[in-house]
Amino acid sequence: MAGSATAMPRLFFCAWVCAFVPLARVLGAPNGAAVESVPGFSGDLPSRHFAGYVSVNDTNGRELFYYFVESEGSPATDPVVLWLNGGPGCSSFDGFVYEHGPFKFEAAADSDSLPKLTLNPYAWSKAANILYLDSPAGVGFSYSQTPTDYITGDLQTALDTHAFLLKWFQAYPEYQSNPFFISGESYAGIYVPTLSRNVAHGIKAGVKPVINFKGYLVGNGCTDDQFDGDAIVPFIYGMGLISVDMYKSAQKACNGSYWNASDPTCLAKLNDIYNDVEEVNIYDILEPCYYPDSESDSSRYHSRLPQSFRRLGETKGPHKIRKRQFGRAYPLRLPLRAGRVPTWPSLSHALFDSENVPCTDDRIAGTWLNNAEVRAALHAKPAADIGPWDLCTDNIIFYHDAGSMIPIHRELTTSGYRALIYSGDHDMCVPYTGSEAWTSSMGYEVTDQWRAWFVGRQVAGFTQGYANNLTFATIKGSGHTVPEYKPAEALAFFQRFLSAQPL
Repeated sequence: MAGSATAMPRLFFCAWVCAFVPLARVLGAPNGAAVESVPGFSGDLPSRHFAGYVSVNDTNGRELFYYFVESEGSPATDPVVLWLNGGPGCSSFDGFVYEHGPFKFEAAADSDSLPKLTLNPYAWSKAANILYLDSPAGVGFSYSQTPTDYITGDLQTALDTHAFLLKWFQAYPEYQSNPFFISGESYAGIYVPTLSRNVAHGIKAGVKPVINFKGYLVGNGCTDDQFDGDAIVPFIYGMGLISVDMYKSAQKACNGSYWNASDPTCLAKLNDIYNDVEEVNIYDILEPCYYPDSESDSSRYHSRLPQSFRRLGETKGPHKIRKRQFGRAYPLRLPLRAGRVPTWPSLSHALFDSENVPCTDDRIAGTWLNNAEVRAALHAKPAADIGPWDLCTDNIIFYHDAGSMIPIHRELTTSGYRALIYSGDHDMCVPYTGSEAWTSSMGYEVTDQWRAWFVGRQVAGFTQGYANNLTFATIKGSGHTVPEYKPAEALAFFQRFLSAQPL
């Protein structure tokens, strides 16, 4: 009798609780999507992880791979944030492994062992549910059974990623009401606004499911050929890398515009400037350069490649094994223009007679993601089916066909979507000078005058806020991939932006 009396309240309590738990949270993710363990990591995962494929074209067999990290805070209410790396052709596991993923990766003692994974105290999953996506098909673990799908561009990539999101939210209905943001860096300066526009248009057209889209973040992102191209010389001068005479001479010869120079005198002055900085790490001018250990390593680089690209710098960040920073696929100071975009590996074939991406040492990511046990744990197709994982691939032929992003940014911000444009202030690849210039060129009223922003009591960078929810910010002392160089500062601005707080 006493036993029955004890059991009844427990049963009642369970029924009462279950009645008030949203059904979708009980149902969880699609069958087989849960990542039960992560090779190289010991202990319980800090939150639930899911991974798998979503078809964006059943006829062609075009499948995009995602890795989803639930928030370590309140996954039921925290925002969902899509992360996209650039290239084009670079896997978003770049962000997962080297920037803001849930783990820190440490190199193994020998080449036959997996890296050791420990928890990352600055993971962006501390503040949000993070969705890493390999895009377009042919990048990372994403693939197509139709080879012509690997000929693509900005607009098709945005269409496919929007299709992915609609299917993903159908598969994970418990997140449909969460605030949703789109983020990325480098060439994702194209991916993010073009996708954001498609999502916004879909919402306006009543496409189901309705995505609760709130805004977007772009880090050191390509935006506009003129603004990006004209930013480099003033940046070089402002950082004290050339003399005032060199700067004034080039400014006069080029009439203050450098991105599309054709005048012989102007070109000669620009060549003097570029020669002056060729030994500087283009992705972080503060970092030392990496030099091959042997002549055999050094000799594989073709002499047509500037020294700064043959020997990109080591980072003193948390992942010391990484010897380079990928930027957009416009190295060698090529401007962003309409037409085919050369990927890093395709440039490698053309310039160095090598199958290796120049200036790279991404052994941690490659070792981990090409391990059969890891691929199985992540529900990725085996290498025998889709080939090895590459940080950046030459599987795709990619075209820049979306034009300048400035009109898209204007459309989005005037439609009520919030935007944070952030820049590591020591990146010479996509300098902050260009991002600062184009955000100012929007002509919006300044609502938050240029000022320092802080993490703790330390200046983390500088920011200026504009009407229409547009914010520009620098991260002091950071290079091209901000969360890698300045993880604490990156998590701070990420949290503040998501919660609509000023930096």
